[in-house]
Amino acid sequence: MTTGTEYCRTLHLPSEAATEAFAREVSLFVRTGDVITLAGELGTGKTTFARAFIRALSAGDGDVEVPSPTFTLVQTYEDTRLPVAHFDFYRVADQEEVPELGFPGLADTMVVLAEWPDRADAFMPADRLEITLNDGDSAESRELTLTGHGDWALRAARMEVISAFLDAGGYHGCARSFLQGDASARRYERIWRAGKSTAPRILMDSAKTPDGPPVRNGLPYSQIAHLAESVTAFAAIDQGLRGMGLCAPEIFVSDLEAGLLIIEDLGGEVYQDMVRAKTADMKTPYAAAVDVLVKLAQSPLPELITLPGGLQHRVPKFDEAALEIEVELLLDWYWPAVHEGEASGEVRERFFAIWRALWPRLNCHQTVWCLRDYHSPNLIWRANETGLARVGVIDFQDAVQGHPAYDLASLLLDARVDVDQETERSMLVYYFEQRRRAGENFDQDAFEECYAILAAQRLTKILGIFMRLKERDGKPGYLQHVPRLWGYLDRTLQAPVLKDLRIWYEEAFPAPARRTDQAV
Repeated sequence: MTTGTEYCRTLHLPSEAATEAFAREVSLFVRTGDVITLAGELGTGKTTFARAFIRALSAGDGDVEVPSPTFTLVQTYEDTRLPVAHFDFYRVADQEEVPELGFPGLADTMVVLAEWPDRADAFMPADRLEITLNDGDSAESRELTLTGHGDWALRAARMEVISAFLDAGGYHGCARSFLQGDASARRYERIWRAGKSTAPRILMDSAKTPDGPPVRNGLPYSQIAHLAESVTAFAAIDQGLRGMGLCAPEIFVSDLEAGLLIIEDLGGEVYQDMVRAKTADMKTPYAAAVDVLVKLAQSPLPELITLPGGLQHRVPKFDEAALEIEVELLLDWYWPAVHEGEASGEVRERFFAIWRALWPRLNCHQTVWCLRDYHSPNLIWRANETGLARVGVIDFQDAVQGHPAYDLASLLLDARVDVDQETERSMLVYYFEQRRRAGENFDQDAFEECYAILAAQRLTKILGIFMRLKERDGKPGYLQHVPRLWGYLDRTLQAPVLKDLRIWYEEAFPAPARRTDQAV
C-alpha cells in the first residue's frame, strides 16, 4: 500500500532461496546513495538477504565472498555494479560512534545496507527502504515487511507492479538480471523464463513521465522538445520500423498503461562496446547502419500510427520550437557551470538570432522519421544476419518527423565514442552514393549544409544535457564525454554556413571556459 510518501507490504517467503531471490530483485532497483535497512531478531535472515543482495551486484553473480560485518562493523565492496557499504550496528553501544564508522557519509557515494538500524536511527535518512524479517511458519520461511519512504515509496510500489506484470505475462519466477539504465528514467532487465538455460528476453520498464513545470508558453520542456511521455510511442515506432523490414525488437507482452514491455533480445554486439574494445573493423557495421538510414529516407512512414486495440500515436514534427529549446540547454546548464553566473540577455539574444537564421535552411529536403538517438549505445551488430537485419535498432521512442541528416549526424558524431574525421567523411560519401543509386534527385550541397546545422544543434544540446545530468541529477560521469563533444563541434563549425555560430562559440567559450573540472 502506498500512502503519501510511504509504501508498505508484507511478503511470505517460503524458503531461504525465496529470501535470496527477493534480495536479488531489490538489487535491480538500487541507485548510488540508497540506504536499505535490515531489521529483525538474530537468525531471521538479515545476513542471508545482504549476501544475496551484494552478490547480485557483483560481476560474478554469486562468486564474491561476503563476510558478515559483525566484528568489523562495516564491510565495503568496490568491484560491484554499484559500490556497497554493509554495516552491522549490533555492537554499537552509543550512537555517537556511528559517524566514526563512516555512516552516513558513505551513503553519498555508495549503496548502504544497514543491519540493526535501530542502533543508528538518529542518522537514518528520510528516503530509505526498510526491510524487516521475522520467522515464518516453518524453519526456513520468513515474513518480510517492506516499507519504502520518500523516493523509495515509489520504487517499492513499482517493484510490485512489475512483479504482477511478469506473473500475468507467464514469467512467474523468471530469472532476472540488471541490463542497463540510461540518461532517462527508463530501466531494462534481461529475463529468462525458466532459468538461464532458455533464450533471454528484455523487460523494458518505462513508467509514464509526468510533465515538468511550464518553461515556455505554458508548456513543459518535454512537450516542446517532443519527448515521449509513455511507452506507447516506443510500441508505435517499433511497429512502423518492423513493418518496413528494419530490425527492431518484437514485443511479446505489453501493458502500455503501466509502461511495461517484454521485448526481443536482439543479441549480437552493441556498437559502443565494439568501438571501445578496438578489436573489430567498424567499416562494415557503420556502412550497414548508414544503409538503415538510407532505407528510412526512401520509405516515408505515416504521421499517425494505430496500434492493435485502436490506441494511436502521432509522430510529432521536429519544429523550430523543439530545435531551439534543445540548444537553450547550453545556456541554462553549461554556461553557468563554467562561467560566473547566468548568461546575460545580450548573450541569449545573439545566440538565438544566429540559430533562427539557420532553421529555414532545413526545409530543403523531405521529412522522414528521425529516430533521434541513432548512435552506438542503441545499435546492435548482428554479424550472422544479412542485409538490414544485421543492424538491430533500439531506443527510438522520441522519434520525430524531421530532416534525414539528423540521425546521420547522431551516428557519425557520436557523443559516447570516438569517430575520426576520415570515418565520418567516408560514411557521408557512402550515404550520398546510396541515395543517388536509387535514382533520387539528391542535392548533396544542400544536404551537407543541413548536416552541419543539425550536427551543431545536436552537439550543443548534448553539452547542455550532460551538464544537467551532473548538476541536477547527480550523474557526473557524463562529463567524461565533454572533450569529445568540443572536438566534434570544432570540426563541425568549420562549415561555411556556420561562420557566425563559430565566432559566437569562440567568443563565448574560449579554451579555459570549456573545462569542466570545476563543475565535477
